[in-house]
Amino acid sequence: MTNHWVDFKNADVILVMGSNPAENHPISMKWITKARENGAKLIVVDPRFTRTAAKADIYAPLRSGTDIAFLGGMINYILEKKMYFKDYVVNYTNATFLVNPEFKGPGELNGVFSGYDEKTRKYDKKTWSYQMDENGVAKKDFTLKDPNCVFQLLKKHYSRYSLDLVSSITGTPKENLIEVYDAFGSTGRPDRAGTELYAMGWTQHTVGTQNIRTMSIIQLLLGNMGIAGGGINAMRGESNVQGSTDHGLLFHIIPGYNPVPSATVVDTAAYIEKFTPKTKDTRSVNWFGNRNKYLISYLKAIYGSSATKENDFGYAWLPKLDEGMNGSWLVLFDKMFKGGFEGFFAWGQNPACSSGNAGKVRTALSKLKWMVNVNLFDNETGSFWKGPGMKPEDVQTEVFQLPAAVSVEKEGSITNSSRLAQWRYKSVEPAGEAMPDSEIINELRNRVTMLYKKEGGKFPAPITNLTWDYGEKDADGKVVKFNIHEVAKEINGYYLEDVWDKKVDPPKLLGKKGELCASFVTLQADGTTSCGNWIYSQSYTQKDGKIINMMARRGKDDPTGLGLYSGWAWAWPVNRRIIYNRAAVDMNGNPWDPKRAVIKWNATKENPATKKPGVWEGDVPDGPAPPMADEKAGKYPFIMRADGMGALFGPGLADGPFPEHYEALECPLQENPMQPGHRINPTIKLFYATEGATAKAKEGGGLPEDIFVSCDIRFPYVATTYRVSEHWQTGVMTRHLPWQLELSPQQFVEISEQLAGELSISNGEKVIVSSARGKVNAVAMVTKRFQPFKVMDSTIHQVGLPWHFGWQFPEDGSAGDSANLLTPTVGDANTLIPETKAFLVNIKKA
Repeated sequence: MTNHWVDFKNADVILVMGSNPAENHPISMKWITKARENGAKLIVVDPRFTRTAAKADIYAPLRSGTDIAFLGGMINYILEKKMYFKDYVVNYTNATFLVNPEFKGPGELNGVFSGYDEKTRKYDKKTWSYQMDENGVAKKDFTLKDPNCVFQLLKKHYSRYSLDLVSSITGTPKENLIEVYDAFGSTGRPDRAGTELYAMGWTQHTVGTQNIRTMSIIQLLLGNMGIAGGGINAMRGESNVQGSTDHGLLFHIIPGYNPVPSATVVDTAAYIEKFTPKTKDTRSVNWFGNRNKYLISYLKAIYGSSATKENDFGYAWLPKLDEGMNGSWLVLFDKMFKGGFEGFFAWGQNPACSSGNAGKVRTALSKLKWMVNVNLFDNETGSFWKGPGMKPEDVQTEVFQLPAAVSVEKEGSITNSSRLAQWRYKSVEPAGEAMPDSEIINELRNRVTMLYKKEGGKFPAPITNLTWDYGEKDADGKVVKFNIHEVAKEINGYYLEDVWDKKVDPPKLLGKKGELCASFVTLQADGTTSCGNWIYSQSYTQKDGKIINMMARRGKDDPTGLGLYSGWAWAWPVNRRIIYNRAAVDMNGNPWDPKRAVIKWNATKENPATKKPGVWEGDVPDGPAPPMADEKAGKYPFIMRADGMGALFGPGLADGPFPEHYEALECPLQENPMQPGHRINPTIKLFYATEGATAKAKEGGGLPEDIFVSCDIRFPYVATTYRVSEHWQTGVMTRHLPWQLELSPQQFVEISEQLAGELSISNGEKVIVSSARGKVNAVAMVTKRFQPFKVMDSTIHQVGLPWHFGWQFPEDGSAGDSANLLTPTVGDANTLIPETKAFLVNIKKA
């Protein structure tokens, strides 16, 4: 989240699109309700009339997979009606930047941007560049009239998204579009604030990243970034998803969102040169220009004294990707399916039910030699070998079950959607042989290290050189009493020598040797500091000799009245509750809205750091520099971007600098209504050479498990997946609880009354839902929550299934099986997150 949970109460308009907080994030409804009590409007846009929609002031239905069309129409409406916040747009976004005159968009090139290569399905982005002046800084037109400025290109691109066309694509009635656009567009004033709340309903599409980008453009146009009651807020589906990505769970990043190097990036100098963004604009903070400090401090954290300047701080030991390698979820299981792996750790997950195209995943698991399943209970993944369609005697995979402790049985931190890191204490001992994850990892590391020392092996250094100072050790160097606080301290970082600020005279001591780092601002690139994750530096710190676990704080003071609660736990970075908050003030540092002042510049108050007049008050500001009106020292507000500006034009993405509507991989339309040239996102990875997947499979040119279809009369209905309040994820925790299972005992499919009438299906009747990949048994839930869509003069029906169920429990199989047996193997063009929110199915009586 750019903002935080409590901040929802500060909004004048709340747009819920791509999420369902009343059912999936129920505590958040407290703050949504508080906003409504204060006069805010709640807008819900969803294919289904959800429990959140039942509380909405405005509800608008839309066909799954058409969010960009809906939001693109809003951009066009805002621009046409001049509802945008001009001062904000001109001074805080790249609207003024001049783009290469050779750049062209999908409206001119039949569905693609300039530079597209049909063979590689990739873009050459040369024409997506900016025009530069003699100093190497982007040229700007502050009048916003130059035809090559970002603002005019934005207008041109979205002028195609008329109300009539958007309505015919999305199935949203025109009057609903206008009502939503007027309500949210009203926040484009300094005294109004609008926020957006999304979840997997936006991300799990082949255009998932661009869904969020489109909303980011809207929020920048309206001046809603950095302010109280504004922002783009991802509602994470689990209490530590944010923490897991922060700490490098994904294949392409190490902790702190620094890139994983490829094998051709041979040393730290090459890494820093390749991955450090550069700017010649002296007013840009360009915070990732400090990447060298974060890399070297990270290497010192993981390799300790073994990482020296002479061995390039152990960079050679850092795991690296092959050039062009993609290690994302779908690619891993595709390789596993083809026999590319011998072993697999399934740690705290259940891919046999949670993954797109779960049938393919189950088959892939049978190609392994061994698998370790670390979980609270046995599940469909651990017992895949005896599941539906499997012959145990034919499965070679040896499965090891390691029982893990549940959250209340272990101590440590979680970081929720608000970037809020909170310390949790252990309440009870783990049951039976279950162990906390940290202790399981400790055992594995110890045993692997002993094997390397005893037997040798290929390239042991990355393991044997790891620091492992996490508690009391025995004579063999094994940690026998694991202390999770030591891990938290290592993540925060230490001063390994006395560290001085030599830019001032006389030099100032920043930190004493052996003490915990005060914050990432003091990290160094010379090996004198360590830090396991730079954005968490300050989370477990030291002041006046006292060690402070900032995540364990429980202060309840709220002096601003905005719900920042800066003394409660700790938010990255440096306890900032609303990021990019320098955009919440005008050029002189005065809040756009004094009633919701996140920060403000006090020009007369002495700054304790500089001993000179001028200091920010309120939330922790995005840097200490004075406001932009100070032409010498003032800095741009979007400090993590090299150009310092909010990106209306985003040339860094794989599928275009402006979001464009493309249909889902499986959709009921033969052509993209926006343009006939490209029906689907032209840059997504296809697990076939062409779109003719069914034919390719029949010809032996592809894997049957990857079949997808479009406009196929065998599968005429759009389907989506979702969660219900009564279950958690794939149900491993909740299906084992009889009272939870009683509330929602088995797989069901929601269908409209109109579709039920056409199929002669009654409420409660057993049906079979099938796709090109598989089928599931379900109970028909005939409901008014789904209504047919009118799309391009045709009637399109949509249905929905929860994805909480699986065959393994209840043991009699009465719950049915996973809805992901129906979903395809395809993902977003940038992240490859699976597209499970829009695909095609059929429904028949059982």
